[in-house]
Amino acid sequence: EAQVVESGGGLVQAGGSLRLSCVASGFTFNNYAICWFRKAPGKERAGVSCISTYDGKTSYTDSVKGRFTISRDNSKSTAYLQMNSLEPEETAVYYCKARNFRGYDYWGQGTQVTVSS
Repeated sequence: EAQVVESGGGLVQAGGSLRLSCVASGFTFNNYAICWFRKAPGKERAGVSCISTYDGKTSYTDSVKGRFTISRDNSKSTAYLQMNSLEPEETAVYYCKARNFRGYDYWGQGTQVTVSS
């Protein structure tokens, strides 16, 4: 079964750090761009960061630039989101999405990140 599974969420104090992981299985990870999204309570799901397939080109939403780093290890079929200097308003469920060039998506079930003030 093809899937992506997120992990690494948890409770952290404001200013703290977490590293999220997105492990893929059942499909050719190298052929898929990876994006992280988050959905905060009462808000729409929003894009956070993406990384392309082979050249590793990255993009970030403005609010996380300089604090978050997305990366991938194709040999492990895993993508990461290193999150530093977390803020309480970044409390959300964080989701990983894998997308290929045909626009086919695999979504994970999400991992909860809670940032206390």
